[in-house]
Amino acid sequence: MRILSGIQPSGRLHVGNYFGMMDPAIRLQDDGEAFYFIADYHSLTTVHSPQELRENVRNVAVDFLACGLDPAKATFFRQSDVPEVAELSWLLSTVTPMGLLERCHSYKDKTARGHEATHGLFAYPVLMAADILIYDSHIVPVGEDQKQHLEVTRDIALKFNNRFGDTLVIPKPKIREVNAKVPGLDGQKMSKSYNNTLEIFGDEKATRKKIMSIITDSTPVEEPKDPSASIIVDLYRLVASKEQVTTMENDFKNGGVGYGDFKKRLFSAYWEFFMPMRERREELLADPEHVDEILKQGALKARETAAKTMERVRKACGIQ
Repeated sequence: MRILSGIQPSGRLHVGNYFGMMDPAIRLQDDGEAFYFIADYHSLTTVHSPQELRENVRNVAVDFLACGLDPAKATFFRQSDVPEVAELSWLLSTVTPMGLLERCHSYKDKTARGHEATHGLFAYPVLMAADILIYDSHIVPVGEDQKQHLEVTRDIALKFNNRFGDTLVIPKPKIREVNAKVPGLDGQKMSKSYNNTLEIFGDEKATRKKIMSIITDSTPVEEPKDPSASIIVDLYRLVASKEQVTTMENDFKNGGVGYGDFKKRLFSAYWEFFMPMRERREELLADPEHVDEILKQGALKARETAAKTMERVRKACGIQ
């Protein structure tokens, strides 16, 4: 069973990235043959500075490895180091109906938030389909917000197979339920687009300030509070033990503790949770050649797999 997942280098990774994509991907390393890539082609729709993109790619590579991605178990590489994916994207686009792309909500959502309405942004699902199909992926872990794109991938693969014969593996989704449960500091889904993120490896002082600035209601200290309606509790559940969470929920219900104290508990649990990963990250930063070699070897294996798929695809289309 081959598992595929990718992450965009569009900025510093945050808690939503970790619990939504990275942690589930790391847990799946032992369940099959994992292919994990840094989606730098995709990020070009929103990141327009070459220097920023290079820095983002490096940070994602280091952060993912620091968080537990094991290159001995998973193939880890840059999307652009496998140029065959761009070729497959074009071939898939020749069987992709315009109406299929016009129904995709991601394009509408991003243009509504001010992103430029480019062809790349519009055709994002086709490139995503190529990412998945070129490695004969069987399982693709996705959040609810990406479920439609995987359905589009399946539709495109079926159309290609119907036209050219049984050529592409039809992938199956694995929905990451936790993805929808990581709130941002303002209560919306945590996202760089909303500027409401809590970085995985943020500066200690800046991170504490972010957490202490979480907006709460005006319930007095002595009054009971509803833990089910609190961003603080939602985030705390991700980084604290069950016993700590139960204690916080009881303190909310009983009253006598202010939001400021709850925020301090959240920061303490967050800082302790990511401490081993911060230490690993410092080791990786001190050895950049090691990180480069991991990505190089990952790309070689990924291209070897992609080449086999493209040989089938080219023959099926009649261009080889």
